[in-house]
Amino acid sequence: MFSLQGLVALTSWVLLCTWMPTASLLLPLYLISVGQGGYNPSLQAFGADQLEIEDDLSGKDGEEKSRKRSLFFQWWYFGICSGSLLGNSIMSYIQDTYGWELGFAIPTAVMAASVACFTAGARCYVRNRRAPENSRSSRPIEDMIRSIKQAVLNRVQNGRVFKLPPKEADVVELELQAQPLSEEYSGNVEKEANQEGNPPAPSMGKTILKLLPIWTLLLMFAVIFQLPSTFFTRQGATMKRNIGSFMIPPATLQSSITISIILLMPLYDKLIIPVISAVTRRDKGITVLQRIGVGMVLSILAMVVAATMETSRLRSREQKKQHSILWLLPQYVLLGVSDVFTVVGMQEFFYTKVPSAMRTIGIGLYLSVFGVGSFLGSALISVVEVVSSAAAGGIGRGWLPDDMEEARLDKYYWLLALLSCVSFVWFTCLCKRHEEDGEGSSS
Repeated sequence: MFSLQGLVALTSWVLLCTWMPTASLLLPLYLISVGQGGYNPSLQAFGADQLEIEDDLSGKDGEEKSRKRSLFFQWWYFGICSGSLLGNSIMSYIQDTYGWELGFAIPTAVMAASVACFTAGARCYVRNRRAPENSRSSRPIEDMIRSIKQAVLNRVQNGRVFKLPPKEADVVELELQAQPLSEEYSGNVEKEANQEGNPPAPSMGKTILKLLPIWTLLLMFAVIFQLPSTFFTRQGATMKRNIGSFMIPPATLQSSITISIILLMPLYDKLIIPVISAVTRRDKGITVLQRIGVGMVLSILAMVVAATMETSRLRSREQKKQHSILWLLPQYVLLGVSDVFTVVGMQEFFYTKVPSAMRTIGIGLYLSVFGVGSFLGSALISVVEVVSSAAAGGIGRGWLPDDMEEARLDKYYWLLALLSCVSFVWFTCLCKRHEEDGEGSSS
């Protein structure tokens, strides 16, 4: 509802902009942001819950159910990319041709219709039961702190060095492991188990800590994910952009990522998966973690292609020549293909690795990768600029100056490729650990 209210307020502001102060534009933008923060993680988890697939997929039909869940996330992302393509093409044309009033009124009407359709089917939806009241999953920060303290305490206790007393000592004191005084304090596990004998609800903090290593290693992919709207666009602005009399806007090439995703998604299900399944003898072809790894490799390859292309562009500049902007298409397409593997795999991984009562938290973890990755990319740019400028002997002489003719984007792309390779190696090690724990095979 916040998003709908924000769109209504934004459309009203455009109609009344001559009487409205500019600062009032912040209100509808804030409403839209709050609305997106609410339904982005919740709606996807809610949609996956409608499949009524249990957490335990160890039965005979486990792989088939897991495959259906993968298809949901795959086609969910297909729908998002299709809507993004329509918004960037048709809506941009309407806004430029007929004005901002109609350009904002149409999304508002579509959002209102979506809310109405969603509300109309309220009685038909499958709802997961809430976590029990004695579950600690509602206090993630406290759980994480408690888990860290317990891990440190266990490490200290297990690493104690017991020394023999001096020879002149008359008393020998033996230190035993601490034991509970009574069964009443034997732990919270028995308390949290319900009367039916089911295991207690897992701690949210421990669950997040368990996923944190893989979450961290995916940040480099998120850094690369931001490049098409930043350096790729600036790179294209310095190249030959005309085809005859038609001038190609540099930002237009970003749509090639969406188009490549839309075209590859059906092929992935109908062509790639059957071929891989014939080799691996798995219905899904590859596991979720393997799918993420393939996307990470493709993103590294995209950085190698981008660095090579930038080196060629710099050489052609010295020869007073210009490359066509279409030479940037391979790096855009490679990133689009990597999205099909990694982004969809991340959605399924974080959804399946949390208990059913925490599915929204799982999708939130997936979304936070790109949010934190954006900040990490900005910090990395600042560090690279400071270090490279200091090495070159002055401010403005680094790899990333404002003047693209003096920039060395090729070195920055090589740096991203190197950092991504390091992340991929560590990611592979973590995948092996998950498989040894029996977590990789089921997903």
